[in-house]
Amino acid sequence: MRLTRTEEQPLWKTGIVHLGLGAFARAHLALYTEDTGTRDWGILGVSLQRPDQRDHLAPQDFLYTALERRPEGNQPRLVTCLTGVLVAPEDPQAVLAAMSAPTTRIVTLTITEKGYCHDPATGRINWSHPTVLHDLENPAAPKGAIGFMVEALRRRHAAGLAPFTVLCCDNLPANGRVVSGLVQEFAERSSPDLAAWIIAEGRFPCAMVDRIVPATTETDIAEVARLTGFDDAAPVVHEPFRQWVIENRFVGGERPAWDSVGAELVTEVEPFEHMKLRLLNGAHSALAYLGYLGGHETIAETMADPAFAGFVRRLWREEIVPVVPPPPGADLSAYVAALDARFRNPAIRHRTWQIAMDGSQKLPQRLLGTIRERLARNLPLPCLALVIAGWVRYVGGVDEHGAEIDVRDPLAEKLHAVQQAAPNAPGRVRAVLGLPEIFGSDLPGDDRFILAVTQAYAALMEQGARGAAAALAG
Repeated sequence: MRLTRTEEQPLWKTGIVHLGLGAFARAHLALYTEDTGTRDWGILGVSLQRPDQRDHLAPQDFLYTALERRPEGNQPRLVTCLTGVLVAPEDPQAVLAAMSAPTTRIVTLTITEKGYCHDPATGRINWSHPTVLHDLENPAAPKGAIGFMVEALRRRHAAGLAPFTVLCCDNLPANGRVVSGLVQEFAERSSPDLAAWIIAEGRFPCAMVDRIVPATTETDIAEVARLTGFDDAAPVVHEPFRQWVIENRFVGGERPAWDSVGAELVTEVEPFEHMKLRLLNGAHSALAYLGYLGGHETIAETMADPAFAGFVRRLWREEIVPVVPPPPGADLSAYVAALDARFRNPAIRHRTWQIAMDGSQKLPQRLLGTIRERLARNLPLPCLALVIAGWVRYVGGVDEHGAEIDVRDPLAEKLHAVQQAAPNAPGRVRAVLGLPEIFGSDLPGDDRFILAVTQAYAALMEQGARGAAAALAG
C-alpha cells in the first residue's frame, strides 16, 4: 500500500526552505521540526542537483518514514512536515520565488562541505569554481547555494522584506560565520549596498548537529514496508542519539520552538562544535579510512575489530581530548564513552566508504586543527599521522589487495595525479601533503608533520592498516 496523506496528516505551511534535502536533513532537522507540531514551520526541500528525492517523495505526498535503529529493535515513525521538493536545475525561478516569499523566514542547508565552493584552508570563495563562475555571470538563474541565497536576498531587499535567517547544518567550524562571509563576499561583487544590508540585517547563527544517518538500503526499504504495511520509496534510517546546538540569533526572533523538543539554544556554539568535530567527526574519518583499507565495510564492523577499536580509543585519549576544551557542563570522558557505544551499534550500518567521501574537504575541519594544536605545543601525533597516511593511501585509488578504490572527492583527479608523478612512497606523501588547498601554507613546511606522516605511511605499506593500527592500539 502506498503512503498517502490523510486528514490525520494535514498539510504544513512552508516557513523553512532547505537547500540539500538529503537523508541527514530528513532524519534531523525534519524530526526536530515535526516534534514541535507547529504547522507554520513546514519545510520545502530543494535539490540542487538531481530529481531523485522529488521523484521518490512526490507520489507519496512528501510523507516518509524515519526508522530508528536500536540494538534491541527498530522503531518507525511517519514524518509529515515536508511541504514539497523543488529541483533547482529544472526550475531555478521556483526556488528563488520560494526563498523570496514573505512566509519563508529561515533557509537551512545541508549541502556538505564541498557544496560551499570555497577553499577549506582559508574559508574564502573559490572564484575559479565552475559553479561560482556560472552564478557570477547568471545571477538570476544560479546553480549553487551561495548564488541562490544572494539572489533571493537581493529580491527580498528590493521588495522591502526582511532577510531570512540562514542556518547552516553542515560540519564546518564556525559554520554560521563561514557562510555569512561567503554570502557577503559574493554579494559584494555585484552590490556593496546589498552586502552591507545582509550583514546589518541578516542573521547567520552557528550550529552544531549530531546524528548518525547511514545511507538507506533496499533492505531498509523492505523492513519499513514490513513494519508499517506501507511501500515507502524514501525512508531514512538513523541512530537513537541526536543533538542540535544553535546560536540563538534569528531575524526578528522568529524560529520554531526547537528548544522545547531537545535542541539547545545557546550564546556560544563553538565549544560544542569543536568537541563534536574533533572527537566524533575526526574519529569517524579515522575509522573510515583505516577501516576501509583493513577490509571492513561499516564503522560497527571496524569497531568490533580490537585493533581498530584500541587505536581509536588511544587517538581519543592521548591525542584529541588533551587539546579539546570541554563545553560548559560537558564531561569529555563521558562524551567519548557515548561515542564508543554509538560507533559499536550493530544496528547502524554506516559504510566506511560513505564516510570516506570528500576527504579533501573534511580533513581541515576534522583533523588538521587538532594536528596544528599538537604541533604548536610540540606534542607527538602518531595516531593522527596514521589517519592522514591512511587517507593518502586511500585517495591513491588502490587498496591493500590491489583492487581499485572508488574515490569520490572533488580533488580526486589531482590527488591521483600527484601520487602517480612521485618517484617513490615518501615522494607520494610529500606531494599530497604539499597541496595548499587542503593543508594550507604551514603544514607542508613543517618537517615534524611531514616526517610523522611519512613514517606512518611506511608502516601502512609494510604492515597493512590493521597491523599499523594494532601497533598503536591503546
